[in-house]
Amino acid sequence: MNQRLRKPAAFRLDDPDIVVTPAIEEPRPAPGGTVSPDGERDALPSPIAAAESRRAAKRLPWAAMFWVSAGGLVLLAIILGIVNLIDELMSRAAWLGSLGTALAAVAAIALFAIIAREVAGLARLAAIDRLRARAGAILVGDDRAAGRALGRDLIALTRRTPQLARARARLESHLGDIIDGADLVRLAERELMAPLDAEARRLVGAAAKRVSVVTAVSPRAAIDMLFVLVTALGLMRRLALLYGGRPGTLALLRLMRQAITHLALTGGMAASDSLIQQVIGHGLAAKLSARLGEGVLNGLLTARLGLAAISAVRPLPFAALRQPSLNELASALLRGSEGRGSEALEDRRPS
Repeated sequence: MNQRLRKPAAFRLDDPDIVVTPAIEEPRPAPGGTVSPDGERDALPSPIAAAESRRAAKRLPWAAMFWVSAGGLVLLAIILGIVNLIDELMSRAAWLGSLGTALAAVAAIALFAIIAREVAGLARLAAIDRLRARAGAILVGDDRAAGRALGRDLIALTRRTPQLARARARLESHLGDIIDGADLVRLAERELMAPLDAEARRLVGAAAKRVSVVTAVSPRAAIDMLFVLVTALGLMRRLALLYGGRPGTLALLRLMRQAITHLALTGGMAASDSLIQQVIGHGLAAKLSARLGEGVLNGLLTARLGLAAISAVRPLPFAALRQPSLNELASALLRGSEGRGSEALEDRRPS
């Protein structure tokens, strides 16, 4: 429809004949919905969101259903077998049935205790992860109340570590004096984490040296991989216990992915001389034997796994203290390999 153009005109704001009407805003469609002509938003989602919701509704957790059903069947079979065994023992002699019932009760109690310990270990590691996330948020937001609460939780976490008694007392005495929450986190890290970090470096270095020596003299690659796996699991467990965790078998499974990655790297033990020399340099160890070089390579990989485990089980991020690096552990490991190589050369010299 054609509209007549109006010529520009001038008017006064205080003219009583002028009526100002409020502007009408155009309705905006919100994400995930449509807008009707009268300005009201429809409750219907957009076509893309509706398609995604229908696709998610049609998807069934088949894998979870299978494992739950299979586990239930296995559990029922075990229970039925135990009940049949007890009935068989009862039919033979009453005292045999009583003995079987007592053994089954003891086994059930032990299984319950194992499950409770595993659940407690998982909860402990989850609490450490939450503490680390809270500390990172406090370092960014500088919340004083959150910093004090975090300090009290760290004191409670390390209550069973006797070598941190003085550090806990110093931290508890300064909780009410420091204003900034980020400074509270840094103080807690310096007081509580410094001795634990030193012990963690010692554990990682000792494990790396042990792996280096054993895999250098081991005759089989399978023995190398088995020893590396056992050492890695023991190292992760000791590091978790050091920082306040109580990991069980299920809790260690969460850290097993790092161990599997490490074993995948150590699966190529028979690496070429160029790769070994690239890692350990053209020093005495590389010139002495390929087996010694492979041992040093395995030790370096174990050290890297240990450093990754420290970051995973430490309740605070590295803010006030320096994070341990692979170069520190590698230098000590290479010095030890150079010493072992020189001793081996001295032994090989003819008298």
